[in-house]
Amino acid sequence: MSYSRGVLDLPVADPWFVTERGSQGISLITEPHVHPLLRCNVWHVRGRTQDLVVDTSLGLRPLRAIVEAESTNPLLAVATHSHGDHVGGMHEFAHRAIHFSEASVLDTDRPYDLASAGCGESVLGPYRAGGYDIPDVLIDAVPSGGMMSTKFGLQRSPATQLLEEGDVIDLGDRAFEVLHLPGHSPGCIGLWEERSGVLFSGDALYDGPLLDDLDGSDHADYCATMRRLLELPVTEVHGGHEASFGRSRLIELCNAYLQVRGS
Repeated sequence: MSYSRGVLDLPVADPWFVTERGSQGISLITEPHVHPLLRCNVWHVRGRTQDLVVDTSLGLRPLRAIVEAESTNPLLAVATHSHGDHVGGMHEFAHRAIHFSEASVLDTDRPYDLASAGCGESVLGPYRAGGYDIPDVLIDAVPSGGMMSTKFGLQRSPATQLLEEGDVIDLGDRAFEVLHLPGHSPGCIGLWEERSGVLFSGDALYDGPLLDDLDGSDHADYCATMRRLLELPVTEVHGGHEASFGRSRLIELCNAYLQVRGS
């Protein structure tokens, strides 16, 4: 692979998205040709009267049709936070929700660059320390008919619903409570279903290198979030990146973070 002045020389991947259908009406949609650092988990939760889409990937290829192939319900797309790898497809959905403290970010067109050189050590350092290879470009293929440059634009997608702590997202036969989980970013949220013990944790917690030195990150807030998660009777965590896990792994991850940052 090589690139010059942002032009990529990579194989074409078609299809771009892969869908894994899981239990409890939850499907995982991923972009396997995106590096784990930017490979956002997109979660599709089917309800009786409304479906939920948790995060929307980079936006390199259209996402909505992938979700609509699984359901005819109205769709609500919820961004767990405003970072580009989670909101690239938000503009495709008529109904868009995010924590009020990061809503202004969605209301702008933004440039994005897939070249790792532009990420900075606050992003790349934890991944290198975790044993991840960091290529020059954070994809290993390009989508059919899609972008051929490292640089592209995130489209403006103003929120139609502002979320805050304690709000409830009702899908007709199931409901998710909004948990404000700052630390990674000021408006990070999780979606918690008490009945099943399922938590969609976004980038507040996943089984990989956690990033807490970004613009807007806060170590004290992150520690408070970890302590809160330790008290939550979780049975399954679906994070913003990497594989899902259960309560025992949640406890290990939270305690590991607090051991480093909690003093």
